[in-house]
Amino acid sequence: MNVLIEKSQVLSGAFRASLAGAMLMSTLFCPLAFSAVTAEKASELGAALTPVGAEKSGDAGLGIPQWQGGLSTNAGAVDDKGFLADPFSNEKPLLVITAATAAQYKDHITPGQLALFKRYPETYKMPVYPTHRTANFPAEWLEMTRANATKVKLVEGGNGLENYAGGVPFPIPETGQEVIWNHLTAYRGHGFSRFVVQATPQQNGGFVPVQFEDQVLPFYGMSKPNGELQYYKQVVTAPARLAGNVLLVHDYLNQVDNPRQAWIYNAGQRRVRRAPQVAYDGPGTASDGLRTADNLDMFNGALDRYDWKLEGKKSLFIATNSYRLDSPKLKYEDIIRPGHINQDLARYELHRVWHVTATLKPGARHIYAKRDLYIDEDSWLIATVDHYDGRDALWRVAEGHAQFYYHQQLPSYTLDALYDLASGRYLVMGMKNEEKHAWNFDIKQKESDYTTAGLRQSGVR
Repeated sequence: MNVLIEKSQVLSGAFRASLAGAMLMSTLFCPLAFSAVTAEKASELGAALTPVGAEKSGDAGLGIPQWQGGLSTNAGAVDDKGFLADPFSNEKPLLVITAATAAQYKDHITPGQLALFKRYPETYKMPVYPTHRTANFPAEWLEMTRANATKVKLVEGGNGLENYAGGVPFPIPETGQEVIWNHLTAYRGHGFSRFVVQATPQQNGGFVPVQFEDQVLPFYGMSKPNGELQYYKQVVTAPARLAGNVLLVHDYLNQVDNPRQAWIYNAGQRRVRRAPQVAYDGPGTASDGLRTADNLDMFNGALDRYDWKLEGKKSLFIATNSYRLDSPKLKYEDIIRPGHINQDLARYELHRVWHVTATLKPGARHIYAKRDLYIDEDSWLIATVDHYDGRDALWRVAEGHAQFYYHQQLPSYTLDALYDLASGRYLVMGMKNEEKHAWNFDIKQKESDYTTAGLRQSGVR
């Protein structure tokens, strides 16, 4: 981070040239074939590349350290509610980027983030901390990842996976779809439940929390998987007018042969109905029209309505190691602010990311005509997304505030926020600070919990 401290007025010419060269090389590394890489290329995993495909080396000029294995399972304490201690609680920001200084760092800030500085010049800021490369995965996941490099392929059109049984499917990606599949297949442990809150604040910051109990069962936690990617169940527990409604989703590894199946249990009607709208740009649950179904988890679901292009790599300030934002000492009112979350609680670090653009196919329908997605190289989590409308105007900006759940060796989100630049409102999903438990990885699950019969039982109130 030295370059940011010593040359905070403007980035050096030498650095600009170096960055441009690196981006050019990454952009050229984009062949069109939907195939696995050669054994020679795969041998770079664990050598020049980390076991999941990130560049192992650091960049001293940018303050990006070498990857050295991530945080260990005992990197901090885990309290009786499942909240993690912050391994970096003693650190102070190296700098705080504001609307007045954002232009100096525009090479490391997305157009969407720059738009947030412009939309909220008095309050939106980026506290930038030292970069830590905390992410890692269990040994079994890493072993499968190495094998995937030479065998996993995209099915025709890129809408599914072939020869995949776990791990990162494309640790050395060659297309935009491969990068997105690395995000879609994010490691979930053997399944978990969590209590989380969603809020859609008014322009003055007022909000009514919507409480969910989520359960996730990935295919490698199933007794007899048959082409599934994961099962997902979401129970609304508050407010009272929504309590008891349940959403059930089945996602599959081959989205061509097996499109998403979804059902909703309506507590008022006591009926289960198919829910084809829970996909693409269908409205998100209790979202007040502020997110689509495929906005959840930054992006989820089928890829078939977009043309995906791998633009290369760049270094960006991304919201990560967000342990402070996850503290059980915080109240939701400490986090929610007019226009955006409380940025004083956020933590940004400079990381290398993959840049992928998604452009709506001719004749396809979606409220987002284009998406610019930036994916962290170490975790394969989508860090930020710029969404454009049909007039090619920047509309919504998503930021995923991530953390490494070190006790499970699992990167995921603390919360994610989706900002609507036009309305001045936003949606934040995943807060758990005031809940009775954080993420529970000890839950015992079975496939029958994710049937329509199980759906009815979940919704009884």
